[in-house]
Amino acid sequence: MAAVAFEQVRKSFGEQEVLKQIDLQVPDGEFLVLVGPSGCGKSTLLRALAGLESVSHGRIVIDGEVVNTRPPRDRDIAMVFQNYALYPHMTVLENLTFALKLRNRDPQEIASRAQKAATMLGLQDLLDRHPRHLSGGQRQRVAMGRAIVRDPKVFLFDEPLSNLDARLRVQMRAEIKALHQRLRATTVYVTHDQIEAMTMADRIVVLNGGVIEQIGTPLALYDDPDNLFVAGFIGSPAMNFFAGTYERQGDGACVRVGGLALPAPLVNATNGQQVTYGVRPEHLSLAGADGMPFALEVVEPTGAATELFGTVTGQPCCVMLTGRTDVRAGTTIALLADPAKVLVFDRSSGRRLR
Repeated sequence: MAAVAFEQVRKSFGEQEVLKQIDLQVPDGEFLVLVGPSGCGKSTLLRALAGLESVSHGRIVIDGEVVNTRPPRDRDIAMVFQNYALYPHMTVLENLTFALKLRNRDPQEIASRAQKAATMLGLQDLLDRHPRHLSGGQRQRVAMGRAIVRDPKVFLFDEPLSNLDARLRVQMRAEIKALHQRLRATTVYVTHDQIEAMTMADRIVVLNGGVIEQIGTPLALYDDPDNLFVAGFIGSPAMNFFAGTYERQGDGACVRVGGLALPAPLVNATNGQQVTYGVRPEHLSLAGADGMPFALEVVEPTGAATELFGTVTGQPCCVMLTGRTDVRAGTTIALLADPAKVLVFDRSSGRRLR
């Protein structure tokens, strides 16, 4: 396997700059996930690594060698696409072995690699079938098997689970993660689904507008975001944000939101500074009469948890409670925020105040 590096990489399509000065190191064997909203540049970055897009500036390095001018076939990468990209007229076995046959590999080696990949992915009984006779999950396994048999330096995944139903996505997430743990292959994975990112990644890169907003482990980004964008993008349901004013009160502090004084951590902010008060849904709990008034509009029981949706001083708010509750929509209840979990952001710049 191999390490990957993007060094001052930029990419423009005409006047539009899609990637802006990307500097990123992917150590050998890491499972790196690129996330961000549509149009943020994550797929363009992956395609540039694959050689399917050229870069306007900078260098892409695989295993210590600059590959900017190398065609895709000479980069020793394998890519798994969103739409599987299987040959419909070929059987599963023929799909698995096609790339190796093109490279004139020894027939015994081809058979051995194909059998190993099929066993690893549970495809042994499907080798004689054509893609049209396979389920979505089976097709995705074949696409992964086709990548595995090549034994590449780097695996690339471009939103591979987006065409699957919810149950299959959960299953395939676990299978891809288990596969990586067995192969320890350098993997770059693109998704718009932060649940995939949180459950699969060694590290996550959050992209926005062609810029890297933050890089870190899933829990580091979840617990310690650098700015409003990362805080709002990572986590489902998303973090609650309330516009307010920061005030110091003796040895403590609060954020004034409407007529409420919400407890807040001591941060590098001045009295009267316009801030955004951030708290995750699971860090809010039901209180007695002395909490913040929450106008409850929707109750969504999920079995293991209950999600409540409504407003606090007219601003949208979501609460996630463990287990079940008998509160009813159309009522006003009181909430408490865990002060140790509250984050404060500068409202104009969006940066985290610490």
